Amino acid sequence: MKNIRVKCPAKLNLTLEVVNRREDGFHNIKSIMQLISLYDFLDIKVEKSSQNEIILDGTSKEIPYNEKNLVYKAAKLFLDEAFIDGFKLDIFIEKNIPIAAGLAGGSTDAAGTIWGLNKLFGEPLSREKLHEICAKLGSDLNVCLEGGCLLTSSRGEKVNKLPVANYFVTLIKPKYLGISAGEAYTKYDKKPREDKDYTGKMVTALNKGEDIKKLLYNDLEYAVYDDYEELQKIRQKLPNSIMSGSGSTYFVLDDCAVDFGDSYQVIKGLKFIETGVEEV
Repeated sequence: MKNIRVKCPAKLNLTLEVVNRREDGFHNIKSIMQLISLYDFLDIKVEKSSQNEIILDGTSKEIPYNEKNLVYKAAKLFLDEAFIDGFKLDIFIEKNIPIAAGLAGGSTDAAGTIWGLNKLFGEPLSREKLHEICAKLGSDLNVCLEGGCLLTSSRGEKVNKLPVANYFVTLIKPKYLGISAGEAYTKYDKKPREDKDYTGKMVTALNKGEDIKKLLYNDLEYAVYDDYEELQKIRQKLPNSIMSGSGSTYFVLDDCAVDFGDSYQVIKGLKFIETGVEEV
């Protein structure tokens, strides 16, 4: 039996601008994504078996531990792409990243699965091939595989490295509100915004080492904000906060002393990081 423990970081969208709707139903975006020091952990074990078998378990009661889980899909696709047969995979997911939060919790776990399995099997696939697999599974996996700060385009799977700034981060999430990407993009399509190119402005600021706090921006926040009092409460108390991804998590690039009560989860003391998924 071989095993590996992988830490899988959450991501933030420092900017998220919708370019257009694609013929396949997805949307082209331009976004700057940054990995942060909030992690899920995967314990992956592999052993010989009569046939391929994938068994999932974990600490969260909010996610399925079957073929619907993105980790399961990632493991199966890796085995298929690497032409590996006759192994039992046991994957335990220690969930610390909030669910349906705009933080890429499922995507980072899937990217960590692909990366970890490639390590356990002696790296049969190149880094380029790992990125190809990630792109097949979702929009944020490539970011989580690559790590650091990234300018992303297309659906979010095309990535280019940017300098990592030095900020502390506080997350604020309504405990009982999750917003799907499908909902957020559908609502955006009904009231699109003019392109203000916050992404391009932030690329310039990052390359010059300038402050980026006033350039945080998210088209999807604009799309869903009016529909949820929970989001409005965050913005009212923290005017400089911004939503990540399709939500419902907001963040500020600072420490936060505001009390939001029991109906919100607040995670303080996080930092921007240079890395993506990696072995513990």
